[in-house]
Amino acid sequence: MGQIIESIAIALRSIGTNKLRSFMTLLGNIVAVTSIVTVVSLIQGMNAFVSNTIVSGMGGDAFTIQRVGLTRTDEEIERARNNPDITLEEAGHVRRFSSLISDVMAQAQGRGEVAYRDVVLDQTIIQGVTRDYVEFSTFDAERGRMISSAEIDRGRPVALLGFDAAEGLFGLVDPLEKMVRVGGKRFRVVGVSERKGGSIGRSQDEFVIIPLRAFKKLYGARQSLTLLVKPNDPSLLAAAMDDATVALRVRRGLKPTEPDNFGVLSSGTIMGIYEQATEGIFAVLVGVVALSLLVGGIVIMNIMLMVVSERTREIGLRKALGARRRDIMTQVLTESVTLSTAGGMIGIVLGFFAALAITSLSTFSARLEPWSIMLGIGITAGVGLFFGAYPASRAARLDPIEALRRD
Repeated sequence: MGQIIESIAIALRSIGTNKLRSFMTLLGNIVAVTSIVTVVSLIQGMNAFVSNTIVSGMGGDAFTIQRVGLTRTDEEIERARNNPDITLEEAGHVRRFSSLISDVMAQAQGRGEVAYRDVVLDQTIIQGVTRDYVEFSTFDAERGRMISSAEIDRGRPVALLGFDAAEGLFGLVDPLEKMVRVGGKRFRVVGVSERKGGSIGRSQDEFVIIPLRAFKKLYGARQSLTLLVKPNDPSLLAAAMDDATVALRVRRGLKPTEPDNFGVLSSGTIMGIYEQATEGIFAVLVGVVALSLLVGGIVIMNIMLMVVSERTREIGLRKALGARRRDIMTQVLTESVTLSTAGGMIGIVLGFFAALAITSLSTFSARLEPWSIMLGIGITAGVGLFFGAYPASRAARLDPIEALRRD
């Protein structure tokens, strides 16, 4: 142990004495680990952000049925254009078809103008909902109350505002029981939702929720709906999705050989597609890291060969005093690993700060995962061990008499 500590101290002194040479030696490892930590921190932060965004928009215990599902080819896109609209009758059929399904909410969405006195918000999301919306965690009221089932059934002119919509229209004024204009029609504000935050540069809180019947009066009855479906238990999500698919296929009279003319999506489905997309980033990262580590390892090997050459007399003297081949190899390998790992440590710090700098310009935060730190240190230590093996072996084979004769 004492020998290893001494070798580490020698390596650290060498780094401090020859700063420029040490930096150029470790540059490959620094670039590799900086790349690892930066990309992993960004992806982990983005994964958490996207997951929270999807769950807040759909709910982790629910799934949606919509007119167009996921399309990957031009043929699927063209076929989806002919899909029939989702209707209220189909919502009722899905709910009656399966005992696994507890709630089915139908909603329609558009964008329009919302105003209070002389304050106008353009392109605000307007959502029309049915009475089951209160059963889904994505809807809430931080102030006031939710729209009641009776008000929804009768299509009463009442509204639930998103946090930013309420703030933009009313500022510091209490919005409850005030009248706002939605699409030119007057609606009474009964509640304000809690803040959800931003999503890819856009606010998730600039919306107005109104009864679906009132929505149809504003935007027309010929609206394709989106169904939000909740199973009796979250563990039954996959089975409930299968039942909902069968229910709609039966309702629409589709033959077994015909594809679905609707889409059934869950938050897990969307996350799976997102994760597939990020796999390409990891593939590029592997290439960059491998090339950087190869260059860094070769440089470290050359530097260690030079170090062995410079310290030939020292090595010869140690062997003459009784040092074994194993002792010499341990010394050189320890120095090589220390040099390489020092580059990894620098790369970890630079990578994290690089990720923070990037996320300061975006809507999500970087997350430095402990496993990425261990990965960076482990890889650079392995590089030092692998590329230091040849210089260490060469040093261990030196003849002590020949070594002591050298100037």
